[in-house]
Amino acid sequence: MRVRLCGVRGSTPAPGPAYDRYGGHTSCVAVAADGAAPTLLLDAGTGLREVPALLGGQPFAGTILLTHLHWDHWQGLPFFGAGFLPGARVDVRGPAQPGDPVEVLSGIMRPPYFPITPEQLGDGWTFDWIEPGRLCVEGFDVLVREIPHKGGRTIGYRITDGRSTLAYVTDHGPSAWSPGEQGDGVLHDAALELADGADVLVHDAQHVAAEFPRLAFLGHSTVEYAVRLAESAGVGRLVLFHHDPTRTDDQIDDIVAGQRGAAVPVEAGRQGRVFDLPAAPSAAPVAPAIGDVAAL
Repeated sequence: MRVRLCGVRGSTPAPGPAYDRYGGHTSCVAVAADGAAPTLLLDAGTGLREVPALLGGQPFAGTILLTHLHWDHWQGLPFFGAGFLPGARVDVRGPAQPGDPVEVLSGIMRPPYFPITPEQLGDGWTFDWIEPGRLCVEGFDVLVREIPHKGGRTIGYRITDGRSTLAYVTDHGPSAWSPGEQGDGVLHDAALELADGADVLVHDAQHVAAEFPRLAFLGHSTVEYAVRLAESAGVGRLVLFHHDPTRTDDQIDDIVAGQRGAAVPVEAGRQGRVFDLPAAPSAAPVAPAIGDVAAL
């Protein structure tokens, strides 16, 4: 499994020289089977604009799994060039909620807020909701669990190809369920299940503990919480993600340096970073495919 970070910032893009090393695009992660082009995308922030370069000029044929519907996680959809080429297939899936998905997305993707609507993205585009459970998506086994985050239903994903496992838990505000002993959230069952033994855990780290009391209302995690979760779940590597858009590269360097004593390797998500995940014999087997996205 090859995992590429295409966008790592939270809330809003962060352009400029102070943010160049880690990158300024918002959330998007591309997942590919060994040696193949990516067919599974996690979130569709402005980092989605980086995906066409991975496809060698070919149309995208795959699925985009949204964690939730905040702007910074799907604002890249109408700028996804590989989704507009002849023969493209773009199946957009997100957490189930009241209303038809096209109508819900049209709430802000329509005039006068935007020049086109989701229906105008093309014939190859489809939209649907998913519920927590297990799915087979583009040949990957995907565990879906609901996690707390302010302002709308949010889900996290655990993805395996039968050998390696990626956990993607961004926009996670565990303190909403319980502050826990540290005050920044409890290690709850859904987060532990998603992260359990993963080769790589990509996790919300928008805040640090010192600033959290005044920012907890935003619904995100601290770096310290992400490290505790990674250590408790026994992950192979923790990737800090959804960086605060005002956090400079140098400040992110300092945050990572402060976690050198952690029981797991910790790094900050960097736009363009690639993980070729090793085999993990204990990972769950890939589920049989029934269509492009099917419940097991």
